[in-house]
Amino acid sequence: MRTQFRFPVTVMVLLVAVSPTLFSQKQEIVWSDQEKPIVELVKNIRSVPDDTRVGVTKHLALQIRQLPAVPNKLRLAEWLAGRATEGDFGHDTLQEVATTLANAIKEQPPKEQVPYTALASLVRYEHVNASLDFPQFAAAMAKLEADDLHRNEANFTLTDLNGKSWTLKDLRGKVVLVNFWATWCPPCSKEMPDLETLYRRFGPQGLVILGISDEDAAKVKPFIAQQKVTYPILLDAGRKVNQLFQIEGIPKTFIYDREGKIVAQSIDMRTQKQFLEMLGKAGFE
Repeated sequence: MRTQFRFPVTVMVLLVAVSPTLFSQKQEIVWSDQEKPIVELVKNIRSVPDDTRVGVTKHLALQIRQLPAVPNKLRLAEWLAGRATEGDFGHDTLQEVATTLANAIKEQPPKEQVPYTALASLVRYEHVNASLDFPQFAAAMAKLEADDLHRNEANFTLTDLNGKSWTLKDLRGKVVLVNFWATWCPPCSKEMPDLETLYRRFGPQGLVILGISDEDAAKVKPFIAQQKVTYPILLDAGRKVNQLFQIEGIPKTFIYDREGKIVAQSIDMRTQKQFLEMLGKAGFE
């Protein structure tokens, strides 16, 4: 009997935004009996406690690797790669995930660029190893490098929830942490308390945290009040700054040193320990 699995609308919208390869609103994925348990684990992995999520993620990577070379294998490998960077689950875990994604790409090279970019991001920003002799992968690596050079020269002016205007280049002399987020993004919410702690700790030493949301004030204000966030929240309702920084997935964080140069960035949620490591590259300890 053929069974079908439907994702909740919120998950579907998120996956479409992050990766057209995975799902589209006009396409319904049919999972095999072998795939369905993997789908359930990946879908619910955010509810797994962090101390056991490492083992679950590694196990999932190995399970996906053992699937036959069918389109769903690449979908699952890419989906797991997107979830595996939501925190600090260790280099070994990310290496297993990257190896699984690389193998899936080799088995069934996709026409879309998204899977190559996902793997390139793991290699460039999470420092894993992946051997993939495909021109699409080389192009993805080159684009990430070019994007980083562009972001390093980018400037913007936005207004915060209190009506104050902030211009990035005017903050030279400070260490600036720019964090792109949204109210509907669970990993964004999860890292906010750590950002608030760091803001209170290092603010007197010259740390400026700018949270950037592309939603309107009516939605953002009550959420920020509930989260008890005191660092500035800037509104980018027209998404001009999101587009300037080529933000395709959130949360995403950039750290500028006192000279105005990017010294660290993340492709996903970070823990307080990981943020401290990033801030260390700007001189904070």
